Amino acid sequence: MAKVKAKKHLGQHFLINETIAKEIVDLISPEGDYKKVLEIGPGMGVLTKYLIEREDLDTYLVELDRESVAYLAEHFPDLKERTYNEDVLNMWFKKNMSLAGNEKIGIIGNFPYNISSQIFFKVLQDKDVVHEVVCMLQKEVAERIASKPGSKKYGILSVLLQAYYDISFHIDVPPISFDPPPKVDSGVIRLVRNSNETLGCDEKRFKQVVKAGFSQRRKKLSNALKSLGVEFEHPNLDKRAEQLTYQEFVELTNLIP
Repeated sequence: MAKVKAKKHLGQHFLINETIAKEIVDLISPEGDYKKVLEIGPGMGVLTKYLIEREDLDTYLVELDRESVAYLAEHFPDLKERTYNEDVLNMWFKKNMSLAGNEKIGIIGNFPYNISSQIFFKVLQDKDVVHEVVCMLQKEVAERIASKPGSKKYGILSVLLQAYYDISFHIDVPPISFDPPPKVDSGVIRLVRNSNETLGCDEKRFKQVVKAGFSQRRKKLSNALKSLGVEFEHPNLDKRAEQLTYQEFVELTNLIP
């Protein structure tokens, strides 16, 4: 079968740099606390061929593009029964992949830029089973997620993900590494589940506090959180949202009536 034609409406940019592909797969923990790994958007399998070399992993694929699914079935026939031809945003990771109970999984992929943030909200939804994520994103988004408090790049997704995952930035990927080349640089990050089973606060309220704080990120939190009924005094309310760790957001959440 001929190569798959990249489809703009699916945000497809196929990685063609084999060195980077192997480096991405090598980021998956060799002694990880899971065996099943789901690759999101495998395209023509540039990561897949290195994944199946990993004897410590059982590889599953989710791909929306039917042309890519046909290509993968031809080149990776052993994975045909482990390939989901569906939209990853409609998946529940804990209910798919033949999972039983709370068996942990890993996720890897060159995430489509137009849905990368939505994928991470899916990860948070199933954080009790998603133990590790290794992914390539638009560099700006990757840096934002991995950034620390005090950075201008630090934002809502940074806080929500860092509450449950240890995050590190690993690889810069230039546009020339793709076909077709995107108009922006890319970056590879790794997320590993931390020990927080819960945050010790109302987690729905926590999300509201974080989102409200960053909705007016230039204002002090005493002003940004007025919509949530914050009228008390606290040292952190004199700061802006980008200055607080997730633990400090938890503390504020517990103080709100």
